[in-house]
Amino acid sequence: MYCVKCGVKLQDGVTDCPLCCTPVWNPTGDAGEADYPCRYPDRHYGERVAGLALITVILAAVCLSFLIFCLSTYGEVSWSSYVMLGIALLYIVAFLPGWFRRKQPLIFVPLDFAAVCGYLLYICLTTGGHWFLSFAFPVVMLVCLLTTAAIAMLRYIKKDRFIITGGLLIAIGGSSMLTEFFQHITFGSPMFSWSLYSVTAFSVFGIFLVVAGLVRPLREYLERIFFM
Repeated sequence: MYCVKCGVKLQDGVTDCPLCCTPVWNPTGDAGEADYPCRYPDRHYGERVAGLALITVILAAVCLSFLIFCLSTYGEVSWSSYVMLGIALLYIVAFLPGWFRRKQPLIFVPLDFAAVCGYLLYICLTTGGHWFLSFAFPVVMLVCLLTTAAIAMLRYIKKDRFIITGGLLIAIGGSSMLTEFFQHITFGSPMFSWSLYSVTAFSVFGIFLVVAGLVRPLREYLERIFFM
């Protein structure tokens, strides 16, 4: 039996989840023994939409205020463009998914990283920089790929979580070396000044989790400790 909120494996006879304290719901038990937790469902969709509409109006008013201030003071958009695009980026990342009844992280996560790329591209073009294509874009895409892969595997693959997590940690370590390579070719910084430490640390933890996933006694011991 598992917790209906956080998915922790529960021992027989418990009434509350040891991790999130959600009341246990046992669908195979008697009808009068336990009800589905009152915390579900979440807030009504209409209430969420009303709150998001209010936030949208407030953020739009803030953007308009900065724009008017810069136009009246400097006669041009000036720094207000950075502020407005930053607020737009915040809105896309934090509030846009709330407009939909069902959150789809595999859609919104790439959209978030695309918005980050657009913001960085604007900064690069307005400041006359030459670091977007050789550094910012590949690094953001690399992080996007790792994040999307992690969400997909942890969301849809229920088995071998230790092996999956270990593999992701090893991939993160390897990506840090790629990041330093992009930094090297863009800014001329020396190679292997920090990425070797990152690769070593992530690889050690990743290999440990992979071994734990393959060795059943160790895996069960860690599951008991971390309520996995």
